[in-house]
Formats: sequence, C-alpha cells, structure tokens
Amino acid sequence: MLTCPDIDKGKKAIVFGLDDVLFPKKDYLLQVYYLFAHFLEYMETVPPAKDLTHFLKTAYEHHGESGLFDRAVDMYGIAPKYRENFDRLHTAAKLPLKLLLYQPMLDLMSELNEADKKIFILTAGNPTMQLNKLKHLEWNGLDRLLKVYFQDELAAKQLHPLHFLLVDNGLQASDAVCIGAGNWNTALPDGGEIDLIDAARFIYPAGS
Repeated sequence: MLTCPDIDKGKKAIVFGLDDVLFPKKDYLLQVYYLFAHFLEYMETVPPAKDLTHFLKTAYEHHGESGLFDRAVDMYGIAPKYRENFDRLHTAAKLPLKLLLYQPMLDLMSELNEADKKIFILTAGNPTMQLNKLKHLEWNGLDRLLKVYFQDELAAKQLHPLHFLLVDNGLQASDAVCIGAGNWNTALPDGGEIDLIDAARFIYPAGS
C-alpha cells in the first residue's frame, strides 16, 4: 500500500478524483436508494421500504447503476412517474448519514497539507450530484484546504479540464500527479501527460 512518502517530493500539486478515490461511491448511492424506497412507501404504501431497499442494493451490486429504476419497475410495478423523484434524489438528496473518506486518503491529504502541497479535486459526472456528495462528506477540516473542479462543467465550456486546472493555478504538467480510479485519461492538449497513480494502491494493501 502506498503512502505519502511514495509520491515524488518534487510534485507541487496532487489532483484527486472523487468517486471510489476519496470515498466509496456506493455509500452515497445506497443512501439514495434507501430514501427513495421510504419515499415510495409513504406515497403508495407498497412495496415495503425494506424490500425495495434490499432489491435496489442487490441489483446495484450485481448489475450496476444502469437501468436500475427499470429493474425496480419490472419487479414491483412502480409507476414510471416516480423516475423523476428517483433521479432528483441522486442530485439533491439530504443523506441521513455523513459520507466518510477512506482512512488512508484522509491520512494522505493531511500529510500532503503538512508538506505544503496543493490539493485539488477534479470530479466527473453531473456537477450538481457531485457537489451534493462533496457537501455530505466528513472532511475533518480538509475542505478548507482544497479546490474543486467539475470536469463536465469545464468540458461544456469547451475547456480541457486538466489543462484548465494547471493554468488556473500556475502549474506545469510536471508539477502535478493525479490519483484516480478507472481509466482516467491524463493526456493534455499539447501532447503532454500528467503522472497517474491508481487510488487503489493507497487504499488497499498490496495483493488484496
């Protein structure tokens, strides 16, 4: 498992992703499904919230987010009109529980701050939903030390997100390193590229 000393000391800035990088994305989604199930039980009395919550959790774990509402419609005959409520909860839900950072990431960001490194978050996806996630995270004071950029918002303005982040903060590609999950393209318009480290290498012990 990597720790702060494994990051090149010459790097001035660390750019983190959000989902499954700083916290488990499922922790947000499962609370959304819980809220939707209880909302639907209140409105229609059926299906029981406990049953629908269990169904949505299991379907998500086996099939992912795509088509999840349609699976629930097929299973329980939920009226299609409730899709709007389902979608709205994804972007504006007031979660009953705080979202917790992965402990290794909390430790890493704290150490980076002590080392006087700049910390950024560059997150993809619906900006309203991503902002809602950020608001529900328990930052332990770190939120005052970082700067957030929304990839989709910048791309909609015909801006290259990583390039914009660098220019906005007076950085060169060699000054930064990205810590992300999945297939994060860190190539820049000028042909350069920012170093990338898989977040899992910080979160999980080697071989796990």
